[in-house]
Amino acid sequence: MSKKHVNAIVVGAGAGGGIVAKELAVAGLSVVLFERGDWVNYDQHDDDELISQRTTVLGNAFGPDDERHRRVVVYNDGKPRIVLPSEGGYGNNAACVGSGTVSYGAMAWRFMEKDFKMKSAYGNIEGSTMEDWPIDYFDLEPFYEKAEWEIGVAGDHYANPFMAPRKKSYPMPAFAYNREAKMLDKAARNLGLHPFSIPMLRNSVRYNGRPACYRMRSCVGFACPVNAKCGTHNTVIPTAIKSGNCELRTNCQVAEIILDNKGKANGVKYFDENDQGQIQTADIVVVAAAAVETARLLLNSKNKLFPNGAGNNNDWVGRNLQGHAYTGALGLFKDEIFDDVGPGACWAISDYNHDNEGIIGGGALCNSFTTMPYLFTKTRPPGAKRWGLEHKEFQRNKFKRIVKIHGPFQEIPNFDSRVTIDPNVKDHWGIPTVRLSGERHSYDRIGCQFLSDRAEEILKEAGAYHTWQNVGGRGLSGGQHQAGTARMGNDPKTSVTNKFGQVHDIDNLLVADGSLCVTNGGFNPALTIMALGYYVGDYIVKNWNGSKFR
Repeated sequence: MSKKHVNAIVVGAGAGGGIVAKELAVAGLSVVLFERGDWVNYDQHDDDELISQRTTVLGNAFGPDDERHRRVVVYNDGKPRIVLPSEGGYGNNAACVGSGTVSYGAMAWRFMEKDFKMKSAYGNIEGSTMEDWPIDYFDLEPFYEKAEWEIGVAGDHYANPFMAPRKKSYPMPAFAYNREAKMLDKAARNLGLHPFSIPMLRNSVRYNGRPACYRMRSCVGFACPVNAKCGTHNTVIPTAIKSGNCELRTNCQVAEIILDNKGKANGVKYFDENDQGQIQTADIVVVAAAAVETARLLLNSKNKLFPNGAGNNNDWVGRNLQGHAYTGALGLFKDEIFDDVGPGACWAISDYNHDNEGIIGGGALCNSFTTMPYLFTKTRPPGAKRWGLEHKEFQRNKFKRIVKIHGPFQEIPNFDSRVTIDPNVKDHWGIPTVRLSGERHSYDRIGCQFLSDRAEEILKEAGAYHTWQNVGGRGLSGGQHQAGTARMGNDPKTSVTNKFGQVHDIDNLLVADGSLCVTNGGFNPALTIMALGYYVGDYIVKNWNGSKFR
C-alpha cells in the first residue's frame, strides 16, 4: 500500500537522522522519519544491569531483539556464524527513537583539525585506505556549535589546550570531578600532562526545560531516569514533530530504497508495525541508520543502473568499516577510591591524540564509567579466579579500589574491513541480512599498546600498587562507534558520497550518519555525527526548490 507523497524520507531516528528530520521539518519540508524500534524510557528496564545496552545477558534493553534481528560474522578462520543482538557488539546500535543517544555515555567530543586530514599528516600507510576528508574542521565547526547548543553540552572550553579552535563556549558548565578524577588529575599533572573535565551531552544545570543530572552510577547503557541526558529523542525529534511537518513512524523496518531508471530515489519499501509491506514515496531519501545498517540498506537497493546496490558501482559501499578499539590499563589501590559519584567518567587527557613519535594518530584517555557488579566480575588481574571463594572476596573487597583508564584508539581504515549482504541468511521480514568480515589494520595493535602503556604510567603515578593492561586492536571492527561504510569524497571511484553526503550518481539520495566519516578520530564520534546531521540538513534546505535540488 502506498502512502501520501512527501518531500523527504529520513531512515533512522538516531544522532544524525533525528537532526536531519528536524532541520527539514522546521524549514517547511514534509518529512516521514522511520524508526525500526519504539519510543522507550527508563521505567521499562530501569537500572537492571542484565538487560542494559552494555550487558545483554537478558537481551538489549532498547533493542534490537533476538527474535527478529540477526547478523552473520566471518571470523579469522573464514567460517561464518549467525550472531544475535544479545551476544553484544557486531555493530548493533540501540533500536529506538534516539537510538544510541538514549543509552550512550554522552561524551561530546569535537574531532581535531588533523582528524580530517590524516593522510596529509601521516602519509601513505601500507594496507590502508586512509584519506583526507573532502571537508575540513572549519567546514563542520558551526555545526558542532549548533549541536552543542541545541542538544546541550556541558564542558570547559578553556581546559583542553589541544582542542581545535571554536567561536563559542559550551552552553553549560563542566561537571565537577569525583574522587577518582581528583586523584588522576594530580598524577597526570605530575607527569606534565593536561587533564580536564570531559565535555558531556548531559545537563550539568537545568537546560532546555529539563533538569540537571544527579550523577547516578547506572548511566552508560541505561536511559536517564530524570531526562537529563541529552539526545535526539528529547530535543530535536520533539521539535520536528511539533512543527507539524514531520511524521514519526516507529516499529517500521525499511527494506529497500526505490530507484528509477533515471538514477533517482523515489521512496522506500518498508514493513509497518503489523509486518505489512508498505511503500512511501518522496522527493528525497536520507539514510541515517548507522554505518552497518546504512550499508545494508544501500546494498539491498538495486536496479539496472545499480545492480550491486545503490551507489555501489565502484564497490565502495560497506568498505572501510571502522569502530574504536578501546584500550587502557587498570590499577589496584590500597585505599577506597570509589565515591559513587556517577557516571564515573569525568576526567580526560588529549595529550596523546596526535604527534606521538612513531605512532599514527592516537586517542583520548579517560577514567571509566562506573562498572556495574556483573561487568565487574570481568575486571580481574591476569590469572585471578573467576569463581569460588577467591572470586567472591575480590568482588567484595576490591570493587571500590580499582581504577580504570582507557580510551578509543583511532583505527586505520582498510578496504577489507567491510559490510556485505549474506547470500543465505534473512531476518524476520525476509530481508537479506548483513555479513561482517575482515580485520582491523595490523597497525591498530601498535597504537593500542602505546595508549595502554600511557594509561598504566598514570595509574602508577597515582599510587596503584598493582597494574595490568587491557590492550585492544585485534579482530573484527565496527563494534562501538561504527563508521566509514559510505564515506564522503571527491572521487566516486574511492568514495560513496560527495562532500555534502549525496550518493554519487543519485543526487536525491543522501547519507547523514557515521557512515560518512573517512576516518573516525580518537574520540567518541556522537557529537561529530550530530554535526554531520546539521551539515547535511543545512545543505538540503539551502539547495531545495520545492520539489528537487537546484
